[in-house]
Order: sequence, then structure tokens, then C-alpha cells
Amino acid sequence: MRTIGLDVHREFCEVAILEGGVARAGGQIATTPEALRLFAQSLAKTDEVAIEATGNTFAIARLLEQHVARVVISNPLRTRAIAEAKVKTDKVDARVLAELLAAGYLPGIWWPDEELQSLRRLVARRTGIVRERTRLKNQVQAILHRNLLPRCPAADLFGKKGRAWLAGQPLPVDEEIAVASALRRLDVAGEELALVDRELAKVGLASTSVKRLLTIPGVDRTVALSLVAAIGEVERFASPRRLVSYLGLDPRVRQSGNQPARHGRISKQGRAQARGMLVEAAWACAKTPGPLRAFFLRLRARRGEQVAAVATARKLAVLCWHLLAHGEDYAYARPSLVAQKLRALELAAGAPSRRGQRGSTYAYNLKEARARERALSEQAELAYEKLTARWQKRPRTGADAATGERL
Repeated sequence: MRTIGLDVHREFCEVAILEGGVARAGGQIATTPEALRLFAQSLAKTDEVAIEATGNTFAIARLLEQHVARVVISNPLRTRAIAEAKVKTDKVDARVLAELLAAGYLPGIWWPDEELQSLRRLVARRTGIVRERTRLKNQVQAILHRNLLPRCPAADLFGKKGRAWLAGQPLPVDEEIAVASALRRLDVAGEELALVDRELAKVGLASTSVKRLLTIPGVDRTVALSLVAAIGEVERFASPRRLVSYLGLDPRVRQSGNQPARHGRISKQGRAQARGMLVEAAWACAKTPGPLRAFFLRLRARRGEQVAAVATARKLAVLCWHLLAHGEDYAYARPSLVAQKLRALELAAGAPSRRGQRGSTYAYNLKEARARERALSEQAELAYEKLTARWQKRPRTGADAATGERL
């Protein structure tokens, strides 16, 4: 059996072959489908291939996996033998990958299927469009601030009333040109965002996991789709702590010898976009009655708002793992609010509007129904407050004090 390491670049791949404990250079192959197919046909069914994760890694791995025993895609953040090497060249990197795989020390990553990869690309595209819109809006606001103009009296500066007010403001000629350019690009970005949202809504309607996450107050379709895209198959996380670590919401820990463990800020490793969505959902949960708001308020009284928001985001990640792993909806869901979210998802996907007809969201329009559901959520929040009020902090002693583990 041979072990083959590939150091992948945009134009070529450097090949290293390890056979019988001896490594040798295999030359370079072009990073094109034709060249990669020829290279794959030259491999044996017993060969194993190691590739470091880059932008085109999955496309290369899918071309090779049909011709070899297995293809292992390594996590660059964990391949320290390459990252910290004194002599770092393409040939050395390829040889190290082959040697680590042969020794069983190469940490591989999970492969998403084509459908999940498509969802991830859509979510990433939407994030880029939203950032572009935010950047353009900030440019216009900076122009107003730079020219000592007051705040817009309209609620939305970029709506009809806001733009009419903006057109009447005295600005230098070059600033007027810059504002007009920003508004045109903002309109184009808005059209692109609407198209992406429609495609994402279609995916959400067909996903049971997205509908299940929508039962959590504070989680809208954007947050639910981002989480499903990041998580993929929840079965690959053996526990909620693994998911928390994957999202980078676990604290950094430093401990050595008999010294007590020192916990720092969150690691921020993993998928930053999903982590940001969870934090946004945490702020929404802080304004919605329920156990999650009680948790936020309890942490805020001790550690401040920012720490409480991140801790609530971690709590949401744990909650999402339990809902997806056990196939259950949120126990404190508000039925009328969930129906409203699902209907909004249908409309975003292009479903026809049925104005004047009593539909699934009729209960959401009744103040009595909303007040009744809110009262139940407030009771759950009160129950959580009473539960945590009886908790007593126990001092750490013995081995627990050294390792920093919680009782």
C-alpha cells in the first residue's frame, strides 16, 4: 500500500509518494480535471491520499476518491508539522502529509455532500451581500457626518422618504456623485439579496431541521439556515460540547502541573458566520420572555451584557444540538409565532399571498392568543428564576481546584 501526499495550489499539485517507508517526489500535476483524472487512473485501489484543505480541495478529492482506498482531507489549523516547519517548500509539505497519514497522525475533516455545499455557498453569498450593503450605507452616513448634516427625520434613510430628504440636502458636487453611486449599488445589492433569500427560503421549506430550529424564539429563517449549513449532519457531534467547540464558543483553557486552570475568552475557532448568527439570536432572545431571557438576565447581573450575550449564544448552540439530535421541537415554543415564521418562509420562497383569507397565521393577529402564549413563556421564565435562585456556589477543593472542572 502506498501513501500519497498532495500539496495543492491553484495551477498545480506537488505529489509525494511514500512506499515501504521510503518517500520520493512524484512530480507536479496540473490542477485541471483532465490532468487529475489521468493521475487518478494511475493510482491503485489500495492507495491512500492526503490533501490539505483549501478552496479547491473538495473538487480534487471527489475526482480521486473513486480510484483509491480513501482520501483524507486534513485541517490546516491542526497540521502543525507543516505550519511550524523550519524548511517549508511544496515538496516538503507533500512528503509530510504522506508521512503523517501513514503514521495515522493526520486529523481529517468531515466531507459535506453536494447539497450541503450548495447551501453553504448560498449562505456565504448572502453574508457577502449584506456586508456590501452595510458598507455602502456607512459610506452615505459618513458623507452626511462629514458635511455637518443632521440626522434624517425619517425612520429609514434609504427608504422613499429618506431618499427624498437626502436629495434635498446641500452637498458638494463630488459628494452628490458619491451618494448617487452608493445608492445605485445599494439597489443592485438589494435585488441580489432578494434572489438569494428566495433560493434559501426554498431550501428551508424542504428542511425539517430548519423548521425545527424556527420553534426557538429569537431564531429566524436566516439564523436557522446558517446553523443548518454549518452543522450539516448533527450525528457527527457526539455531544453538545463538540458542537460548541466547532462553533468557537468554548473558552480557551491554560493549565499545567498543579496550577489551577485559567479560562480565557472564547476560542473563535470554526465557522465564524454561524457563531455571529447565534450571537444575534441571543440578543433577540434577551428581549423575548422565556428561560433563555432569564438566563441572559442572570448572567448580565454578574458579568455584563456582552458576556451574557455570548453565554446565551453558547446555550442556544447546546439547545440546537438537543433539538436536532433528538428530533424534537422547542418545549417553550409559541405556536402562533412559529406559524408566522413558517408563513414568512413560504412567502420568501415565492408562495402566493392570500390576503383576506384566514390562514395558518390567523392566531398571531389575535391579541388574546398572543397574550396567552406570552403569559406561558413568562411562567417558564419565572420557573427558571426560582430554580437558579436556590443554587449555591460550592468552593473548589482538591483535584477539582487544580483542573478547574465544575462541580
